[in-house]
Amino acid sequence: MEDLRVGVVGLGLRADLALAAHRPGRGSAVTAVCDTDPEAIRRRATDFGDPLTFTDHRRLLDRDDLDAVLVLTPDDTHERIAVDCLGAGKAVYLEKPMHITVEGCDAILRAARETGTRLYVGHNMRHMGVVRIMRDIIGRGLIGEPKTVWVRHFVSYGGDYYFKDWHAERERTTGLLLQKAAHDLDVVHWLAGGYTERVNAFGDLMLYGGLPRRALGTPRPDDWLRRFDWPPTRRRDLNHRIDVEDVSVMNMRLDNGVIAAYQQCHFTPDYVRNYTVIGTEGRLENFGDRPGDTVKVWNTGPTGYRDDCDLAYEVPAADGSHGGADVRIIAEFCRFAREGGHTDTSPVAARMSVAAGHAATLSLRDGGMPYDVPPLDPGLAAYFDNGQAEPATPAS
Repeated sequence: MEDLRVGVVGLGLRADLALAAHRPGRGSAVTAVCDTDPEAIRRRATDFGDPLTFTDHRRLLDRDDLDAVLVLTPDDTHERIAVDCLGAGKAVYLEKPMHITVEGCDAILRAARETGTRLYVGHNMRHMGVVRIMRDIIGRGLIGEPKTVWVRHFVSYGGDYYFKDWHAERERTTGLLLQKAAHDLDVVHWLAGGYTERVNAFGDLMLYGGLPRRALGTPRPDDWLRRFDWPPTRRRDLNHRIDVEDVSVMNMRLDNGVIAAYQQCHFTPDYVRNYTVIGTEGRLENFGDRPGDTVKVWNTGPTGYRDDCDLAYEVPAADGSHGGADVRIIAEFCRFAREGGHTDTSPVAARMSVAAGHAATLSLRDGGMPYDVPPLDPGLAAYFDNGQAEPATPAS
């Protein structure tokens, strides 16, 4: 089997994801890379041997010796670059979130349908061990039918990862209730078996808005990813513009009646996602998401709180970033780019997580006013539900 020939657009923080696709002689190889910053190319290109290098993604797409492209650029560029890639007939891996607006997501979906080119959106949490365990528990009926999902997201490094660069700007992200929460909202939908149809939310810029910032055009310090100041009020060198919220909460009603809630804070001392799913016959909760952490199930009662629970499942060991999910998701993409077929991720699900986060952001900036999530065009939904192929027309 010849290697799938992969191009990479964007050599920033998520370039490590591309390393999982560079397996020369073992199924896939990165043969071309692109970044608008020549320094990023100089620093990272050699990680992939001796690839072709470009500073304009359109020149990379002119190559007829590429089969697929990983788009790892900032969120606000996704629509433009993905549509170009699809138009060039290259299978596309698009890093989450799909885009920063519902309209941008729908434009990408339409381009995939119109060109017939394969589109994959990388919601890697669907491949994380802790999420697979929770979904298996629900699938086996151990807590009955899910009725409510609660998520608390403690982001200890938020001030460093999200308030020192473009993530802090509405123009680039819409807000962190979309950008950062897109993973979790997708998992809520996956566990609950439905999509959000109505939201309301509250949020504010409570801490980072008043801290010292860099002047426009000043680069981040070289040690910005290694210098986690504590308490968070000591952080310096923040982005020149900060207009996204560092605390947010949202409530959701899903199309199957499930009610869900999500909370996010970017100045906590610890980092953890905490999920609770309550069904008609029990409750599950994860205590951490790293190997050795536990998902617990209570499905007898009623009692007071019991730490010993009724069932406990250990998160399995895994190699690589995001609990081994990055390696698995790239393997799934490469297989999909070659063969098509079913994948555990879904462009429609990716669009719906963005749509929920976008509507919630509108709500929190409108005093918590409820917002309806824009529905997806039925024709697009049918195309992707049919494995990215037009459904057969019923015989007359």
